[in-house]
Amino acid sequence: MQATMAATLASFEGQIYEELTCSICLQLPTKPKVLSCQHTFCQDCLKKVAGQKSTFPCPSCHQQVRLPPEGVKDLPDNQLVTSLCERLQNSTTSSGKNRQQPQSGKCSVHPSEDVKLYCKQCNVPVCDECLDKSHNGHTTMKLKKASQDWMSTVQPLITEGSDILGTQCDFLKSLGEKEKTLQKQKLQTENSIEYDYDKMVQKLKERKDQLLCQVEENHKKNINILQEERTSILSDISKLYAACDQAEQDMGLGGRMLYSFGSSLFHTVGKYRGKAAPAPVPTQSAIFYSTYTPVPVLGHVEVPVVFGGEGAGIGQFSCPTGVTVSEKGEVFVADRENFRIQVFTLQGTFVHEFQRASYDRQIMSPNDVATDGEGNLWVVGYTEFAHVAVQYSKLGRVLETFDLQDTKWVKCVAVDTRRNHILVTQSTGQTGNTQGEVQVFRPDGTLVKIVGQQQCMKHPRYITLDRKGDVLVSDSYMHCVFVYDKDGRFVFKFGGEGKREGQLNKPLGICTDRAGNIIVADSMNDRVEMFDKTGRFLKHVATDIKRPHAVAMAPKGQLVVTSVEKHTIQIIHCY
Repeated sequence: MQATMAATLASFEGQIYEELTCSICLQLPTKPKVLSCQHTFCQDCLKKVAGQKSTFPCPSCHQQVRLPPEGVKDLPDNQLVTSLCERLQNSTTSSGKNRQQPQSGKCSVHPSEDVKLYCKQCNVPVCDECLDKSHNGHTTMKLKKASQDWMSTVQPLITEGSDILGTQCDFLKSLGEKEKTLQKQKLQTENSIEYDYDKMVQKLKERKDQLLCQVEENHKKNINILQEERTSILSDISKLYAACDQAEQDMGLGGRMLYSFGSSLFHTVGKYRGKAAPAPVPTQSAIFYSTYTPVPVLGHVEVPVVFGGEGAGIGQFSCPTGVTVSEKGEVFVADRENFRIQVFTLQGTFVHEFQRASYDRQIMSPNDVATDGEGNLWVVGYTEFAHVAVQYSKLGRVLETFDLQDTKWVKCVAVDTRRNHILVTQSTGQTGNTQGEVQVFRPDGTLVKIVGQQQCMKHPRYITLDRKGDVLVSDSYMHCVFVYDKDGRFVFKFGGEGKREGQLNKPLGICTDRAGNIIVADSMNDRVEMFDKTGRFLKHVATDIKRPHAVAMAPKGQLVVTSVEKHTIQIIHCY
């Protein structure tokens, strides 16, 4: 047992050592200094990195750090890291060295005396002199027996402490992994911003070149027009000038040749009579008018809200398979394996829970949730003996219940608020030979009709209604979405198995936005897809959610997505 415990503690020390190691020298830090970004390094290592500069990038996260006036030595000391380093250096690892044992056998009060007994009243080892003086008359016992008694008490505490240490070390490790993930996301975001910036600059440059080319071509046309007009005018001037000059010279000779040039002069002057002021030359204006529509914004950084994680505590989940959002922005989550409904704000703040969702005094596993026109909640799930539909108030009070057929397949729910009908998906048969349908009920459990039997649905999962009342159903075995009109008539289906754009692989959650676009949790492709109202693929909404399950649309267009693999809820504001 002691060997196992020593190995366990050595393992913990190894994890702590790795966590504390200075990432510059890869040793435990000496004189650890903490930067404004909260990363810690050796004082000497930081001096080498910073050099003579007043600012430098953190070696871990590259955030710019401004040094105090006195340089690195004036940075805050990390007292916690210092303490932990000293503790590690004073202990041994699993390299074969024995842990230093406290000196035993001598009395702490009388160092020259050996301890022989254990004082039960004072809970300390004692020597003969102690018995004669300060412990006279006290009940004592042999040291060996006292050690054995203490061993039985201390051993469980050591085990418990080791378990707690293990949990804390695992959490510490997860923080490191989270930091790496955040660093990777930051780099990806920066690269995306740089890419979009370069792309916009390139488009602006191309547009600038295009406009300048148009200006040049337009200018050439105008110059050509002017040149042609100039040539024409010069020709006219030349002819008129020649005629006038010839006539004037003849008159100087006494007019002997006027009879010869007179008719030519009359003809030339007559030709230009009335053209003394040539009409303006038509040209095309070469003026630039800015079409400033505030130029496309480069973009913005949006941080999605992610909360949850596996567990049974408040705000944790175990298989969050259903989600819906009320008109007031309350997020209701079917926490199936924790047998409860949890309620959150759109910022991820826990509000309350329906403790131990139940039906007929049996604990129910809620699989899906939907809100009705009154703001109440409809939940479908199962107990040990039955599949059920339960209507709750927003505070968790049971209002209505009715039984569903127990087919051993999970069911999902939607509410037709126009008709106050409850729509439930149902599958029957054995794996590989299933049939599916949508059952429509009144709130009292009366079956109104059955939809979808003729279209050979195999395993209908999630269901929603768009703003027109059309019904959309995801089928995880057919890898597609079936669409029916408000009266239950089949309209079309889209999807098909695959991972290319427009294809699906085990689609689950489904909802629509205000424009009628259809959003589908493409679970096995680890993405959320958007299609238009005709089933035409539009875009990937998210490609970084592991096994997306349920989806819901919030009043202002926020998209809520659950992940049963990560046991988290993600709220996407911009997509």
